[in-house]
Parts: sequence; structure tokens; C-alpha cells
Amino acid sequence: MKLRVRPSKLSGRVTIPGSKSHTIRAVAIAGLARGTSRILAPLSSEDTLAAVDAYRAAGATIDVADDVWTVEGTDGNVETPSGIVDARNSGTTLNVSMGSFSLMREGKATLTGDEQIQRRPSRALAASLCDLGASVVSLRNNGCAPFEVKGRIAGGETSLEAVSSQYLTSLLINTALGDGDSHILVPLLNEAPYVRMTLAWLAEQKAKIEFGDDLAEFRVRGGQRYRGFEKRIPADFSSATFFVGAGALSGNAVTLVGLDMNDTQGDKAVVDYVRQMGARVTVGKGEIAVRADRLWGCEIDLNATPDALPTMAVLGCFAKGETRLANVPQARIKETDRIAVMREELGRMGARARELADGLVVEESALHGAEVNGRGDHRVVMALAVAATAAEGETVIEGAEAMSVTFPGFVDAMAGLGARIGLED
Repeated sequence: MKLRVRPSKLSGRVTIPGSKSHTIRAVAIAGLARGTSRILAPLSSEDTLAAVDAYRAAGATIDVADDVWTVEGTDGNVETPSGIVDARNSGTTLNVSMGSFSLMREGKATLTGDEQIQRRPSRALAASLCDLGASVVSLRNNGCAPFEVKGRIAGGETSLEAVSSQYLTSLLINTALGDGDSHILVPLLNEAPYVRMTLAWLAEQKAKIEFGDDLAEFRVRGGQRYRGFEKRIPADFSSATFFVGAGALSGNAVTLVGLDMNDTQGDKAVVDYVRQMGARVTVGKGEIAVRADRLWGCEIDLNATPDALPTMAVLGCFAKGETRLANVPQARIKETDRIAVMREELGRMGARARELADGLVVEESALHGAEVNGRGDHRVVMALAVAATAAEGETVIEGAEAMSVTFPGFVDAMAGLGARIGLED
């Protein structure tokens, strides 16, 4: 599927959908809990529905309605799945459910995903689960899916290099339901805000976990149980980054509706990033307004917010001087190598950019329309669409179907702001 975009000025209000990260955590905890949970205003997308299917395979009963998902949990008694568990394009689903299937008392589970997932490493998580009593084997012996998983988490000690925060999130959610206490050492942690999000969910469950402010060591009591809950899913700052970025382009004025700056999501930092570049941002109750006359290049540490790299790379093209996006090596192991892909695809539009081992340097550039490829990466597709609205001439983006992974309504939302944008087969 192609996305065709022509130069456009964007203004108005856009409602941001629910958080993918919160929704998947809600499904996982509800799926492992005792009793009934009600998840209000969840994000319904390919990634979150992959999580629904994974926890159905684990024995949870999940009813998916438009605005409320109702979950009858397993009370920690994870069933052996009847077939292969397919996480599709969702790394969070793969990693968190890998921990959950490590709670099985018998049988084995095979977990896999699409071609991108089968290239994304989870070796460190698999090794830690093995340290703690489970058996997790990469069937191709490359540290990637498909994995064969057997239980059961017994507890013990492990050291985890959390290149992806998803690894630690998986251990924290699932070791609490294991047989014994777990001691987790974390000598490396990227994307710390996502772990704090997980800890907030577990605090609501009154889970017994000891840790310090540096998130370098955790002691998790085993033998715990989760209980059913009712919770509304906050709006998604990761999806909001594209509209924060759009509002910061010269001549635009965008108000994002439904966001809470007090939420645990790390990508709310994008608001500060665009301020640092010179945008005018007004934060009100439940909404954020963004506009800018001129952007200025600067250096931004993206370690906590790797999903923001595609949007910030686009803004770098319109900022005077040089924009340096640094300390984000994990961006290379997302759905694509986003550092390389954004350099290459923005380069087709005339951007001057060079790669760092852990980031990207972008110079102010006059972008022109071009044929580009989203490489099957939802965030790359959407970032290129924002760039195309400020480029000279028409841009055609291949692989636009990837948007359904997190933001099925993206095209309508952009059109509602005045974007001249359309999908075609």
C-alpha cells in the first residue's frame, strides 16, 4: 500500500489514541490476574491485538469491544498453547509473553513473529529466564525468534543487560508469579521510563519489589498473585510525537488532545525536545498546543525515547544548523535499523545526514518530494509523511500498511489537520 502526500499546512486539533505500551501491559497483567479486569479506552491496533491473542493462548478469556476490553485472567496458571504463538510485529508482546509462558508447569510453547521480529534479538532475556529456572531456546540458535519456551520460573539470581527495556519489563511482570524470590542485576538499562511505567502498573497491584532509584538492582518476591482491575488507558505520547513534530514545522499550529503530562510515558520528553529547538508549546488540561516560526539545531540524548528518533530526524531537516541525535544505539534493533533507514529515506528527499554508531546527525536541508519506502516500520512511515507535508512536490511512501501496527487512524488524523494525504493500493 502507498501513501501519497503533497505539501500542506497543518492546523487544528487532533485526538491522540490510547497508549500501545500501557495497553499491552494491561493485557499481560489482566491475563495473569485472578478474576475479571476491564481495560477502558484501549488502543486497538495490530500490536495490541497480538498481545490479546498471546494471552488468549495462555488461557485468558478476552472479549474485545470498541471501548472496553474484558479479561478473565488465568490467576497465574498459564496454559500450554495449542499452537504457535505469533507476536506478529510486536516486540513487546514477544518479550513479555516469553516470560509469561515461562510460568507453565508442563508442556512447551513456540513463540515467533513476522520477519522483522525474527531479526530482533532477545538473547539476553532468554538467558535470564534460563538463569531463573525456565528453559528458553532460540530454535535458529541466533538469539532471535522463534523460541521454544518451557517452565517454570523458580527464582534465583540473574544479570541482565537490558539493551531493550522490554527484557526487564518481562522479568518484573513474570518473576513475581514464579515459585521463589528473584534477584535481578541490571548493569545496562536503555529506555528507563518504560521500566518505570511497568513498575507503576505493578505498584497498583501491590507487588512486592525492592529497587533503587538507579534501577540497577531488583529483588522480586515470588509466589505473588495479581488481581483483576479496571483502568483507563492514557493517550499515547509515542503516537503523539508525529503531531508534536508537525506542529513544530513553520506555518503549522497543532493542538493535541487527550494527553497527560503526568503520565509515566517517556516520550512526553518530545515536548521538551521541540521547546529546546525553539518551538512554542502550551500545555493545558488534557491538551498540548505546538507551533514554531523557526527551529534551531541542538544535541538531544534519545536514550530514554528511541521511538522519537524518526520524528526528531525529520525536524532536524528544518532546523538551522545541525541536529545531533545521540546515545540511542537501541534504535538499530527496533522494527528496522532506524538510524540507517532514516538517513537513507530522508536522503532520497534531499536531507543531509550522517550516521553515528549510536545516533544520527542531521543538517538543515531543503526537502523535495520523492519515492521513499517505510521499510515496514510504522514509525518510519508516519515520520516520512510528516516530512512530506513540508517538502516541495509530491512524495509517495511505500509500505504504508505498517501504520496499522500502532496508529490505524493516522491518515484520517492528518487529513483532519489539512494534510493533502491519501492511501492507495
